[in-house]
Amino acid sequence: MPERRIDPDDGSAYTFEELSAYYQGKFKKKAIEAYWENECKPTKKGKADAKPKAKVKAKVKAKAPKKNPFGDLKMNRDQIKQAKERVYNFSAGPSTLPLEVLLEAQNDMLSYQGTGMGVMEMSHRGKTFVAIATQAEKDLRDLLNVPATHKVFFMQGGATLMFAGVPMNMIGDSSSTADYLITGQWGEKAHKECKKYGKANEACNTKPTKFTTIPPKSEWKLTSGAKYVHYCYNETVNGVEWSAIPDVEAPLVADMSSNFMSRNIHADKHAFIYAGIQKNLGPAGMAIGIADEKVLGKSIPMCPSYMDWKGCVDAESMLNTPACYTWYMMGVYLKYTKEKGGLSYWDELADKKSRLLYDAIDNSNGFYTAPVAKDCRSRMTVPFQILGGNEELEKKFLKEAEKVKLFTLAGHRSVGGCRAAIYNGMPVKGVETLTSFMKSFAEENPQ
Repeated sequence: MPERRIDPDDGSAYTFEELSAYYQGKFKKKAIEAYWENECKPTKKGKADAKPKAKVKAKVKAKAPKKNPFGDLKMNRDQIKQAKERVYNFSAGPSTLPLEVLLEAQNDMLSYQGTGMGVMEMSHRGKTFVAIATQAEKDLRDLLNVPATHKVFFMQGGATLMFAGVPMNMIGDSSSTADYLITGQWGEKAHKECKKYGKANEACNTKPTKFTTIPPKSEWKLTSGAKYVHYCYNETVNGVEWSAIPDVEAPLVADMSSNFMSRNIHADKHAFIYAGIQKNLGPAGMAIGIADEKVLGKSIPMCPSYMDWKGCVDAESMLNTPACYTWYMMGVYLKYTKEKGGLSYWDELADKKSRLLYDAIDNSNGFYTAPVAKDCRSRMTVPFQILGGNEELEKKFLKEAEKVKLFTLAGHRSVGGCRAAIYNGMPVKGVETLTSFMKSFAEENPQ
């Protein structure tokens, strides 16, 4: 059997052939041989115990492999190589995930904690997955301070299915009214869906401003006796975010998909909160529901069994086979959030990253402009234009941005321009790289 030695670069044992194959092209053959003889410790006593020649050792040390550029993360060679290839992905969803979360998922892929099978292969009724699901819900409740009066459940279909789920479970009958505070395209879609099941009142609609403002409460046209008031906490497409929870008398419902886990959600002030998790909590495929017990068990007769929230809660979110791997990934992300210090960690980072980006826009002497009013600018999704919407320059910007690893910066197809989604998974370094590029691009394209 070929001798194996420990490579001090990552602490793993390799044969000389394996080591040579990895370092080939990076170091000369003699340097690799000297590195093997002098720096790689044998796994058992033998020929390698001989003292290295000082001159050769010194030469090799100067060419020794660099340490892991990703700090203390435990990574093998392939993982380091792949991590170096990663770009800054500003996609609005699915979105970039923390490297630590991806690494844990990768390491669990073939055999989750010694079970001999991956999470996506195991039964959702088995003890192992039930433990994963239970812990994820517990961590979610802890991090968001969900009161005992509220139930947490998970459904497939994303927030879009919840547009129908809300009226089906809360409007009561077709003669009842629900109020919608429409400040963007997702609120508009939710309002449209409600019309199929009851009366949907536009308490406010900022479409005439191209969804760039949030009007004061004095301008809202709320309905007396409304079954609920619905709003979208952060409008992904338009980049509008509420700075405070709306103060209303009717039960409050919120779509929190694109700023979920970035700030306090105040579950106690809401009758129902829902969020697709593909922005700040994992891959696409699942939505979270947080419901006050008082709203459960009141679905309309035509509501499908799967859409009945009480049925979902009673079945512990397993009326059918759930999105098991998405649920697992959410659990890994939640655990990571706890390790980083909780919700306040993401809240502080959101402030820092959004401030960096808006400062770059506001201090560009009009080269870049942000269409949203400053009192409701999003900390998660930042739309901006170049010279008021110069399409030729914007296309050039997007193309050249990719040369410095800045990807998916195009605005939504319905809006145009540019947009940077700076969700929790986007590191500060990514935003710093973007703002640096924005400055140099403006300097190189004077108008």
